[in-house]
Amino acid sequence: MRIQRTVSQINVFALLFMSLGLLAACGDADSPEQQVRAVIEQMELAAENRDVGDVMEHVSEDYRGADGMGPEEVARYLRGYFIANQSIHLLTRIEDLTFPSEGEARAQVLVGMVGRDAAATRQWDLAADLHTFRIALRREAGDWKVTFVQVMRK
Repeated sequence: MRIQRTVSQINVFALLFMSLGLLAACGDADSPEQQVRAVIEQMELAAENRDVGDVMEHVSEDYRGADGMGPEEVARYLRGYFIANQSIHLLTRIEDLTFPSEGEARAQVLVGMVGRDAAATRQWDLAADLHTFRIALRREAGDWKVTFVQVMRK
């Protein structure tokens, strides 16, 4: 039961970052909103490519998840998730994106996740989930970094 919950947390975290990039909108590339959307898109691509290092490049050293995980635990969980899933696809909708102060961003994102695990024997052996995430980002040395993720509902 604990292992299943942990795997679910991995799915949620990994897929959040992969899917947020789909929502990048047109606009001023230098605006904070566009910069945050670009970071999320880069994280999405890295997750779809199952590249832990590229995902973690956008996670703050000060990251602390609602579940208490730090950056090292997140990287371990992502590795496990990427090993267990041969392919990952996301459908995402940003429900809210705000900037409560300069250099700080908050987003609430609805994510539909579909993955095919390594044990799947047929193309249609897929797992699907729908989650709402609350994330926080902070500008660190000119780059936006994820500092917090919380799964709101499943």
